[in-house]
Amino acid sequence: MTRDDVLEVLAVPAWDAPIDAVQSARAVAALEDGRVLFFPFLHFALQESEKRFLTVEALEPGRKNISFDPESGTCQGSRHKGTEAAELAAMLERFARQAEALVLALAPGYAGQLERARTSFRPAEIEDRASSVRKDDRLLHVDAFPTRPTRGRRILRVFSNIAPDGAERLWRVGEPFPEFAKKFFPRVGGGSPRAAWLLQQLGLTRGRRSAYDTIMLGLHDRMKEDRAYQAGAPAAEVSFAPGTSWIVFTDQVLHAALAGRFALEQTFHLPVAAMADSARAPISVLERLAGRALA
Repeated sequence: MTRDDVLEVLAVPAWDAPIDAVQSARAVAALEDGRVLFFPFLHFALQESEKRFLTVEALEPGRKNISFDPESGTCQGSRHKGTEAAELAAMLERFARQAEALVLALAPGYAGQLERARTSFRPAEIEDRASSVRKDDRLLHVDAFPTRPTRGRRILRVFSNIAPDGAERLWRVGEPFPEFAKKFFPRVGGGSPRAAWLLQQLGLTRGRRSAYDTIMLGLHDRMKEDRAYQAGAPAAEVSFAPGTSWIVFTDQVLHAALAGRFALEQTFHLPVAAMADSARAPISVLERLAGRALA
């Protein structure tokens, strides 16, 4: 695999730039097909006073990122307090707004269905993180979260590299999801409805885990644990320089974050029904393999 196999390059110059119908159709088709939309000229502009946040010292000890909650309007994981904390939250909220405007300009069919989730600021160097295998994002994986069931909803993420020191963000992007799923689906179970009910009752999950969520967690874990697959799987390395941005369905695209620091990320959730081609969604792929509904 090569860089050209996994990236769709779009020369969008600004977050609020007009997107014509041809460019929109191209972007949606590539995104839903499992490609990474790459914007080499799209940077997130910091205000002069915000540049003081570009230090790993902004993190609380033991945290790997700072997250902004759109419901409370506050940040978690930051050392900053008082006025500085409010200014950091305002910076992340501005990124969230710009990211949402871009996604809706590229994919107007998602309007009214796109749900804004948390925004994160990732100042720490990825290479320096010590982690267990299942939590190690330097290994190829698809996003699936033990405490946050999606029941098939898509996970769409917008990233921007704001590193002030020239540090590129290096990713490894793997093979198409359907090909990966055929290999690993036989190795995971569909879970127990009773176990899903119990996890919800105990407050260990935010909502009930579906068979889809259980399978996705299994795929996430088995892929990370398979050393042979990690070493030999089809993949391409791609780098994202400071001042560039990219968009990807991280529940579909196999990815590993190998190196980099000072990135912004905005997460969105999208119902499968809002997609232009819902047959490409991971839940649709897995339901065809399972021969039954999974959520």
